[in-house]
Amino acid sequence: MKMFHEIHANDLKACSLKHEMEVQGYVLIRKLLPCENIHRLLDEITKIIYAAGWLLPEHHPLERMADITASCGGSDPAFKRVYEQIFNLEYFHAFAHHPVLQEVMHQLVGQELLIHPKPIGRLIFPNCERLVIHAHQDHQSIGGEPETFTAWMPLHDCPSELGPLQILEASHRFGLQPNDPLTGFIASEQARGGDWVGGQINAGDVLIFHSLTVHAASPNISSQLRISVDCRFQNYRHAFNPAELAFPGSSQGRSWESTYTNWRSKDLQYFWKKVPLQFKPSMNELAQLAQTADSPEMKLRYARILNQLKAQM
Repeated sequence: MKMFHEIHANDLKACSLKHEMEVQGYVLIRKLLPCENIHRLLDEITKIIYAAGWLLPEHHPLERMADITASCGGSDPAFKRVYEQIFNLEYFHAFAHHPVLQEVMHQLVGQELLIHPKPIGRLIFPNCERLVIHAHQDHQSIGGEPETFTAWMPLHDCPSELGPLQILEASHRFGLQPNDPLTGFIASEQARGGDWVGGQINAGDVLIFHSLTVHAASPNISSQLRISVDCRFQNYRHAFNPAELAFPGSSQGRSWESTYTNWRSKDLQYFWKKVPLQFKPSMNELAQLAQTADSPEMKLRYARILNQLKAQM
């Protein structure tokens, strides 16, 4: 596998960033984020997962030594309970709004920058095959505007044994590629693009890629939990999926109000209301989909999105 082509933060220019993205479908920026900001978020997250029993008690939480018997992820109830605590952290959301990260994303997106409201925390147990994220494209799940970008940021140094992301170069040029309708995964041998690239990504590095870029996580074969954050960005004048403002998969009453309960500041609460979003599907289309979707599950999903959006207005 080829190594990532990288740019050091001190050498970053708008022209080089755009060129890299257009040609390769990704850019890896070394030492972009200050370590003190990363360590603060990592500390808050590891305290939560340590209290949940995910880490071996004889080790310091920041060592992230995993208790394999607690392995969980995705749809597991144990994972959801812990993840909700992390999602509710004020600093978890503030992380995507870091001025340095915003400056870089302005170079890609322009001045009309929208930070997607729901960052994603990746908490990957080691040596658990069912939790490995195989090749896929983010646009398959994000929807809205294809010209959307993901910033993937490990909160600790991430050598190959911890399972950093891998990128299929230039795969963004081929549009949405055939995938498994249940998982969204793309068979690696069938994915269209150039070479697969990878390598170690450290705390402070930021890997940014197009929503159509095919990427995958390599297996975590260490003894530690891998912890990283995904944040997404686009131009707010372009189509935006309203599901990104709602909690359509939750039947437990999750809401932005419950997320904000223990926040000290209101600065980032409902920040997206300050910009004129272009919903796709629109409110009228959501109302129609709530009546005409192919399955009762999808009708319920669209109805929840619509009701939660109305409650925010």
